[in-house]
Amino acid sequence: MRRTLAAALLVLAALMLVTPAAFAAEGEALAGTVRDPDRKPVADIVITVKQGDKEVGEATTGADGTWSVELPGPGRYDVSLDVQSLPQGLVMRNKGGESLTDISVTEGQERNVLFPLTAPGQAGGADGGSGGPQADTGPGTGERFLQLLLEGVRFGAIIAITSVGLSLIFGTTRLVNFAHGEMVTLGAVIAWFLNVQGPGWHLLPAAALAVVAGVGIGGAIERGIWRPLRRRGVALIQMFIVSIGLALLIRHGVQVWFGATAQPYNDYQIQDRLTWGPLSITPRDLAIIGISFAVLFLVGLGLQRTRIGKAMRAVSDNRDLAESSGIDVSRVILYVWMLAGGLAALGGVFYGVSENVSFNMGFRLLLLMFASVILGGLGTAYGAIAGSLVVGIVAQVSTLWLPVELQNAWALVVLILVLLFRPQGILGRSERVG
Repeated sequence: MRRTLAAALLVLAALMLVTPAAFAAEGEALAGTVRDPDRKPVADIVITVKQGDKEVGEATTGADGTWSVELPGPGRYDVSLDVQSLPQGLVMRNKGGESLTDISVTEGQERNVLFPLTAPGQAGGADGGSGGPQADTGPGTGERFLQLLLEGVRFGAIIAITSVGLSLIFGTTRLVNFAHGEMVTLGAVIAWFLNVQGPGWHLLPAAALAVVAGVGIGGAIERGIWRPLRRRGVALIQMFIVSIGLALLIRHGVQVWFGATAQPYNDYQIQDRLTWGPLSITPRDLAIIGISFAVLFLVGLGLQRTRIGKAMRAVSDNRDLAESSGIDVSRVILYVWMLAGGLAALGGVFYGVSENVSFNMGFRLLLLMFASVILGGLGTAYGAIAGSLVVGIVAQVSTLWLPVELQNAWALVVLILVLLFRPQGILGRSERVG
């Protein structure tokens, strides 16, 4: 069962690798909002985008301070702000901050780029955060490897937060939830509404309420859709098709309401980078890593020590035996869906902070979530965490030698190689066939 499903999911993941662009209303782009120190938009600022020595496009900020340049495809780009177009009384906050180089853009992504401004006399000399990676001036291969390794850990932590719930759902119900990516999107969009368009809350309480909403959404989907289908004896393959339809419904419903353009949160966009030797990271990304591992530790502790956690593991190991032992399986499954919804929403907020919030962000992450779950071992939360870190690190580090548009492909190559020698995954258990 597990080997057959792993092979099916692997084929599905490979097909998804070439389809994200078909679901994106717009192609790749670089965009941003130029604001003054008081966070007021600055108009008529000229932004130029180049790829190597070739100019890709030029944009001028509008009255709301926003700008956008469409790109010919995935790759690495250089972005520069024309300091001559800055109004009197504003300069770059960081020395050399008007030129950002080596910004990677993946397929279907609209990457947010920021240019921090300040008043004359207050400019600093440290490198500032740009909302995306910046290349150092002539870093060695070893230094770039360490930096990409750190970025891979950050990316892997986000994937882990989102994929643990996907793995637990499969472990307890044997359902491949194709709509799990949309639960990630909903968490990010709810936080964005509370932070940007709605009451204007700070991102922290907005994220907390988004997680609560994710818990409720996960429970509602289980009680309203999956439990009735299980009671009627609907086959798993039919439920899988239902999950695809649910994913399409949510994704395009969000697109109609949210729009096709990616949007940033109001908070934690402009930050100075912390530097330790060859490594640099924004406080925002450092907090994402720390909070992610803290949450994953608490989830693991809950699975090991709490009564409901032990019940989840029992149902995942052998549902029939768990039910005969007096465990309320339906209640356990409901808690699994609620936990999965909350974790997916939290991961969505983290992903939106690192990148931008978009209607198809969960779908773009779903490929890597599937790869992580299969690589780590189907149905095990700890395997999903291990697989996520491997996938995140490989995806980022591979860009040191290979084009950025192939980073997800190399993560799948590692998945295939591991399964060839260990079909059950890193932490999965081998099963007898026949």
